[in-house]
Amino acid sequence: MTVQVPKNREELLKMQEEAGVVFPHSDDTSVFGEPLTVGGRVIPNRICYQAMEGCDSTEGGVPDELTRRRYRRFAKGGAGLIWYEATAVLPEGRANPRQSYITEGNLDAFRREVEEIKKTCLEENGYEPVVICQLTHSGRYSKPEGVPAPLIAYNNPIFEKDNPIPRDRIVTDEYLDTVKEALVKGAALAERAGFDGADVKCCHRYLLSELLSAYEREGRYGGSFENRTRLFREAVEGAIAGAGRDFIITTRMNAYDGFPHPYGFGVNPGEGITPDFSEAIKLVKILGEKGVRLVDITMGNPYFNPHVNRPFAKGGYDHPEHPLFGVYRMLEGIGQIKRAVPDMAVISSGISFLGGGAVGVLAGAIREGWFDMAGFGRQTLAYPDVAKDLVTKGEMDQGRLCLACGKCTEIMRQKGGTPGCVVRDGAVYAPLYRELVLKK
Repeated sequence: MTVQVPKNREELLKMQEEAGVVFPHSDDTSVFGEPLTVGGRVIPNRICYQAMEGCDSTEGGVPDELTRRRYRRFAKGGAGLIWYEATAVLPEGRANPRQSYITEGNLDAFRREVEEIKKTCLEENGYEPVVICQLTHSGRYSKPEGVPAPLIAYNNPIFEKDNPIPRDRIVTDEYLDTVKEALVKGAALAERAGFDGADVKCCHRYLLSELLSAYEREGRYGGSFENRTRLFREAVEGAIAGAGRDFIITTRMNAYDGFPHPYGFGVNPGEGITPDFSEAIKLVKILGEKGVRLVDITMGNPYFNPHVNRPFAKGGYDHPEHPLFGVYRMLEGIGQIKRAVPDMAVISSGISFLGGGAVGVLAGAIREGWFDMAGFGRQTLAYPDVAKDLVTKGEMDQGRLCLACGKCTEIMRQKGGTPGCVVRDGAVYAPLYRELVLKK
C-alpha cells in the first residue's frame, strides 16, 4: 500500500472514501483559540504538544543543548499545553542513558527550563503555557546503561517470542511498592521545580501500562481489575494527596494495546484484537473520583504495532490496514471515553497522519465532543509553530507538515540517537540520520 499524508481537506476526503471512514468536520476553527479550565488552571488554547522524548538530556538527567532548543521551539510555537517528555523517577527505570530524570539534586535545572519555556511563550505569544511533567518507569524497555536491562510485570511471548526474559527480571510486589513511592515523590519534585502538573505515565507498554494486562500475574498487582490497576490508582491517589490545590495530576494512558488477551489491555478473551474500551472507561471514571480532571488518551505500542499508536506513511513493516483506520480507531475510541466522562478534559492522540486535513477534523471533533484538546506529537518536531498557525490563522502550512516517514523514530532506535525531524529540521538532524542510520 502506497500512502502519503494528505496536504488538505480535499486530499483527506478522497482518502476517507478509499478507506471507508468518515471523520467529523467543521470550517469554524475558532475553537482552537478557546481557553480550557482544568481545576484551578486555565490552558490558553486547545492545542497540546505531546510528550516527545529526545534522548538528549545529560547523563544526570537534566536538559542539555538539544533539549533546551526543542522546548524553546515548542514555546515559541504557541501551544496552550506543553507536555514535557518522559522523565524517570528511578535510575533503573530510565529508557536510555540520556533520558530525563528528576531528583532532589537537580531541581534547579528543571526550574530554569520551566521558567524559560514560560518566558519564551509569553514574549512570543502573550501568554504562558501550562507545562506538565511526564513521570515514568520504562519497565521492559529500561536501558539505563545503554544495554537492555528489562524490568517486567510478566513474560509476554508476543514480545519475547523464543527468547523469554529470565524470570528473575519479573519485578516483585515489594519492588512495585517502591515504584509507587517514587512516582508520588516525583510528582512532588515536579511541583517544586515549577511544573504546573505531573503525569503518572501509564501508556505504550511501559511498566504501569503493562500491569494493566497482567491478567495471569499472581499477587497484589495481577489478576483482577483491582489488582492490575492498583499501582496506577495508588500512585495517582498519592500524588494528588501530596500536591498543592492547583497542581494538576493527570495521566497519559493506554485505552487499548492492540494485542489479544491475556497480553493486551482493552480486549476481551476470544475476541482477538477487537477493541473493548469498557475497562478503560471504568478506570478513567475511578481516576475522576480521585480528583483527576485531565487525561491524555493513547493506544498501542510504538515498538511492536506503531500503526495503532501513530499511523504512518512509511514504517518498519507493511501496513496491516489503511492508516486512516488507525487514526479513526484512535479518535473514535477517545470519543467513547469522553462521552463517558463529560466533565473531564480529554486530549486526543495519533493525528499527525491527517496532515493538512487535520484542521477541519480537529475543529469538528472538539465541537462534537469527541475530545477537548488536539494533541500533536511528531508534528511538533517537524512543525513547531503548528499551534500558532491553527489558533491565529485556522490553517496549517503544507510545506511544513510531518510526512509520517518514521525517520525520527529510526534515529531514536540507534544507540546514542537523539530524534528530531530529518526532513523539516535537516540542518540539525539530517547529519545524525546519515551517521546513525545510514552509517555514512
